[in-house]
Amino acid sequence: MKKPAVKTVKKPSLKKSIAPARSSKNSEKKPVVLITGGGIGIGRSTGHAFAKAGYHVVVTDVLVKEGKAVVGEIVAAGGTAEFHKLNVRSTSEADSLVADLQKRFGAIDCIVANAGIAHKVPLGKLTDEKWDETFDIDLKGMIRVIRPALPAMKKRGSGAIVCISSIMGIAYGWDEHVHYSSAKAGVIGLIRGLAVELAKDGIRVNGIAPGYIRTAQLLSEKHSLGAAGADKAGEFIPMGRIGESDEIADVVLFLASSAARYMTGQTVVVDGGLLVGRY
Repeated sequence: MKKPAVKTVKKPSLKKSIAPARSSKNSEKKPVVLITGGGIGIGRSTGHAFAKAGYHVVVTDVLVKEGKAVVGEIVAAGGTAEFHKLNVRSTSEADSLVADLQKRFGAIDCIVANAGIAHKVPLGKLTDEKWDETFDIDLKGMIRVIRPALPAMKKRGSGAIVCISSIMGIAYGWDEHVHYSSAKAGVIGLIRGLAVELAKDGIRVNGIAPGYIRTAQLLSEKHSLGAAGADKAGEFIPMGRIGESDEIADVVLFLASSAARYMTGQTVVVDGGLLVGRY
């Protein structure tokens, strides 16, 4: 008696799990990610992570030398990328850049709103100008880049947006950084509001609240913990160390991917157990 044929079921590959959700008419195109503040730190690592996943990476920053260096690194590693100087405080610059990208590539697949500042300023010296500068970059700078990209995303019916907040905006206050904590808390509201309004259009909006991550900001003696303080912080983090920027980048990539296709409006804390471990 002839035995029935056994159907072989292929296991999904890692490459497929990190691919962006795209409409079939765009399946032949290389997906495009736009990253603000992509020249250093978390932004730089995010660019590398997306390039390895097969995206064309658009690096933007006010730091021209650093931004171009990231593009050079990505290209040298076999990826594709381009740099554009962008001040997220400028609506006209953001509108112009997004229009150019859409003209050349179609709707942008993913936006990573990462650009930000965190200047240490005690309340007695916290002027309206400094407050407004922080909000203009850390919060309003996000909507400036996201807003012009939405019509094309809506028309295509897909897109992913990832905004970088902070544990200082979701759970902690930060001494002499009230303006920063307030702006990063505002990012949480931005994520939730956008997620609800855009869900019907197939656009997902999520965020990350990093803990202590080894970046130029954290290592700044003037504005943050400094090198010694950063190392000491690792002593009270359950995982025993501060985080690295690539550990945030990997979560950004996950949130942008089809693996997170049923997630929207969420802000994921990535902090080595800091929030749950301090009593």
